[in-house]
Amino acid sequence: MAALKAAKQDLRKHIKSILSEISEDAVARQSSSAVKRLISMPEYQAAKRISIYLSMPSGEISTVGIVHDALKSGKKVFVPYTHKLQNAQAEQPSSIMDMLQLHSLADYDSLKPDKWGIPSLNADSVSSRENCFGDNGVSDGRTVIREGGGTGLDLIVMPGMAFDTKFGRLGHGKGFYDFFMERCLRHSRKNTSSNMPFLVGLALSEQVLPDDQLVPVDSTDWRLDALVTGGGNLSRRD
Repeated sequence: MAALKAAKQDLRKHIKSILSEISEDAVARQSSSAVKRLISMPEYQAAKRISIYLSMPSGEISTVGIVHDALKSGKKVFVPYTHKLQNAQAEQPSSIMDMLQLHSLADYDSLKPDKWGIPSLNADSVSSRENCFGDNGVSDGRTVIREGGGTGLDLIVMPGMAFDTKFGRLGHGKGFYDFFMERCLRHSRKNTSSNMPFLVGLALSEQVLPDDQLVPVDSTDWRLDALVTGGGNLSRRD
């Protein structure tokens, strides 16, 4: 476990160094190509409930265009909100991520950047926002939300530090998405009307490892269903 953690940290450091050299213009060009490719996917077009990460101002594919397209298309858009658990159980992390509804373009435009420059939900608005599992506000990370249609997510647009050609993904080290996916699995098993979401990663070309190199993963790491790159390429897992 210690060796795996060290390997992940080394890879993050390596990719971070590469990303620091990419110009804003290059990121903008790659973002435009990736967004066009993603919104043309049949899985995206069919999705009614979609989670989209809100991007940093540099160093990753910008999701601004996806947010705009999804809201204009009438999709229900949910965005990440991380929070500390008040009474975390032994098997739980101390902080988790919920997906809360973004109501409109005006709502999106009103978001203020956090310390990383990521547009973020105001804490005062959280309790009134729909949680993707069918309740309002944040959860305790354990509750299996009540039975009923129209809950869960159809598709998740996922960020990452590095990706490989076998659909492995290296996150930023907090485990937010992996724990969230475990909750999605429990939810889909409890709610027969809810399927597991389709997972799409977005990567700058520089974030994709060579064919002979893999992201270090273990049994808790979730693989993607598809990967869209800054070159406008789409690959799918069989």
